[in-house]
Amino acid sequence: MNPIIPLPVSAVETGAAFTLTDNTTITIDANNDELAAIGGYLAGWLGAAGGWELPVTTAAAPRAGAIALTLSGADASLGAEGYQLTVTPEGVVIAANRPAGLFYGVQTLRQLLPAELEGQAGRSAQDVNLADWTIPTVVIRDAPRFGWRGMMLDVARHFPAGGVEDVKRLIDLMALYKLNRLHLHLTDDQGWRLMIESWPRLAEVGGSMAVDGDPGGYFTQAEYAGLVAYAASRYIDVVPEIDLPGHTNAALASYPELNCDGTAPDLYTDIGVGFSSLCIDKEITYQFVDDVIREVAALTPGPFIHVGGDEALSTPEADYVRFMTRVQQIVQAHGKQMLAWEEAARIELAPGSAVQHWHDEMAAHAASQGAQVIMSPAAHSYLDMKYDDTTALGLNWAGNVSVEKAYSWDPAAVQPGIAESAILGVEAPLWTETVRTLEELEYLVFPRLLGIAEIGWSPAAGRSWKEYRVRLAGHAARLEALGVNFHPLVE
Repeated sequence: MNPIIPLPVSAVETGAAFTLTDNTTITIDANNDELAAIGGYLAGWLGAAGGWELPVTTAAAPRAGAIALTLSGADASLGAEGYQLTVTPEGVVIAANRPAGLFYGVQTLRQLLPAELEGQAGRSAQDVNLADWTIPTVVIRDAPRFGWRGMMLDVARHFPAGGVEDVKRLIDLMALYKLNRLHLHLTDDQGWRLMIESWPRLAEVGGSMAVDGDPGGYFTQAEYAGLVAYAASRYIDVVPEIDLPGHTNAALASYPELNCDGTAPDLYTDIGVGFSSLCIDKEITYQFVDDVIREVAALTPGPFIHVGGDEALSTPEADYVRFMTRVQQIVQAHGKQMLAWEEAARIELAPGSAVQHWHDEMAAHAASQGAQVIMSPAAHSYLDMKYDDTTALGLNWAGNVSVEKAYSWDPAAVQPGIAESAILGVEAPLWTETVRTLEELEYLVFPRLLGIAEIGWSPAAGRSWKEYRVRLAGHAARLEALGVNFHPLVE
């Protein structure tokens, strides 16, 4: 059986095989548009790889020779994202309680097929070698350990050179490994990357440059909404971040009235942190925050708006607490919950608010308030850290993060005082101070992101670097077929 990442909860091979042909059909439950979309997704992938047009039809029960996607017959203990995949010589059945589980079962089915098929888009059916389409018979029962399995992409320091298409490429690769959150860091000192209609200069001025004076850019609201919808079709929620009250030079340069002295600073193209702050005592500051959160919330179906809160070194403690408390109220007034970096635990967190751990013990203080925590320890999960001292890209302020180090940690053992029950899940951030192109992004992200995906999905018991590195090596061919510019596994 081909290696599967993330490692399933259980997989039992039964010793035979099923072979797909151009007569294979995909069946789904009747009267379910969401299942029809998943069936179409699978048919599209198989069709691109094999040159076949596999029909998607409805069926009350699995048919011989078919791939059946059904919401009937799954064990309730598999939850909303779990699935059971059964391959027999007669066909394939993926059963789940919810459509998300079926989608994740489809990703496992992809990984059971030969990796080379990932790169066969565009070939004709006459070129198909049926031996390529053999799947070992197996029964897989699988469900995630954590509900939040994410990656953060900083588009503020450098805006993606390929814009929307680069982000869609990343979404597709995340989906293959069952990740379900894309945290977009949309604003920072160096750039504001989302058009806010009520404050257009944020994007027009604040989004005009990037680190080192490189070209800027921003998403229109239509482009952002399109990304949200595209991600949702892959069962990924987009979590937008508007970083406040520090990391705000791009906003301050766009509107003088947001500054305490009424004077706009120059645009900022270096990478230092901690020098900027909104003017806490001005009422226009809160009108600005309210307008921005209102527009972002309207574009974002998910429950969370991330409001930063980190490295506000130029904001006095009392001002920070007063400001973040009011921001939390603004977020909730627009029907969302506040997510922030762990420094926000300095305020009284409202029910439903959550924090993201990255470097200190403040997340434990949040947990003591009853808040949930996303684990993103910089020393293990920051994808912008160098692999080793020879890596040209990336930084190393949190130390080098090898492929092994990115895999060899347990979210429930990182910080004392944070019980597993308080952990929403895991997230791997990529800050883009040194990242200018999609190829550079992929090099820092892959293959480390696969390890983060497994940490978020697979049970802690049974995971080991010695075993994982063998499966990871087996995914090199899949990443190559997908054209991913990944760092080679040399450890």
